[in-house]
Amino acid sequence: MQLAPTQLQQHLQRGLKPLYTLHGDEPLLVQEFADALRAAARAQGYTERTVHTVAGAHFDWSEVLASGGSLSLFADKQIIEIRIPSGKPGKDGSVALQQIAERAQGDDSTLTLVILPRLDSMTTKGAWFGALESFGTTVKFDPIDRRNLPAWIAQRLQAQGQRVAAGEEGQRTLQFFADRVEGNLLAAHQEIQKLGLLYPAGADAASAVLSFDQVENAVLNVARYDVFKLSEAVLGGQAIRVQRMLDGLQSEGESEVLVHWALAEDIRSMKRVKDAIQAGRPMPMALRENRVWGIKEKLFERVLPQIGDTTLANLLHAAHKVDGIVKGLKQPDWPQDGWQALHRLAGMVCTACSAPAPRSPRSPPGAARP
Repeated sequence: MQLAPTQLQQHLQRGLKPLYTLHGDEPLLVQEFADALRAAARAQGYTERTVHTVAGAHFDWSEVLASGGSLSLFADKQIIEIRIPSGKPGKDGSVALQQIAERAQGDDSTLTLVILPRLDSMTTKGAWFGALESFGTTVKFDPIDRRNLPAWIAQRLQAQGQRVAAGEEGQRTLQFFADRVEGNLLAAHQEIQKLGLLYPAGADAASAVLSFDQVENAVLNVARYDVFKLSEAVLGGQAIRVQRMLDGLQSEGESEVLVHWALAEDIRSMKRVKDAIQAGRPMPMALRENRVWGIKEKLFERVLPQIGDTTLANLLHAAHKVDGIVKGLKQPDWPQDGWQALHRLAGMVCTACSAPAPRSPRSPPGAARP
């Protein structure tokens, strides 16, 4: 059974299940969900807790299997946590997890909690994960998208008795906050808690309203970026965000070659899909054949109709020039610094992706209508 993280409270009201599997790459959300499960379990008499961290190929699974069938003299119920940081339990672990999943049925004395990182599609199709999903409850934790981050921040502030001003000023404050913490949810949580300490909500409701200046002065720039999110921002035509992300990647020591590869690969993909469409392929088929899916699929569907062949050819030519620059070659009429050249290339793609779609020709005045 699959459970969305937002359904936790409703789920707990119906009672705990004997087996939970949490997987995702947002440690804060996983930790908070696991804490809520532990608190509910303790309230129901699960007083004993053991933790097993699977490390290395020679981990002894017999101890984990044995712990599920033994209780101390001082506890009637127990929590068993199995943490697999690598997401790969191995051959012995696969067999053990299937046994644990099957044994969990009808066992009211043991609550088993399996904690995993983000899993790829191949792993989730494995027999051991299938057993955990069939016999227990699985919860997947996706990253908070940048578009949803301001609302997430506002919700967290509200939970500690704070809020931003209404209207445009408040939205500006939340956007600024999101820019400072994007890609680093754990640090975002810490910054929100810091605001709670600096400007505690008092009896006066007005004291709970945070101004832009208060947030600007208090919130550190703890944003973390990756080239895949950069790609989405470029295809979305978010020029200001793209420049900020490139500066962040440079300060974090990211490879210029890797950043260029991400930009160039998107340009090449757009060219391949565009050529396939012009050859008569429907867009969904062209995207699938070129392995474009998920968020990028939606972005390609939006931007490709508005990008002409000449624009794509110019982008490919520019990507070729920047490829030489990031590898130490000089190109006339281009910045010689690799990061400056990447800024220029990304800006060109942003401009192409944010241009309005061409209008269909209208009938001349006085023309007969069908």
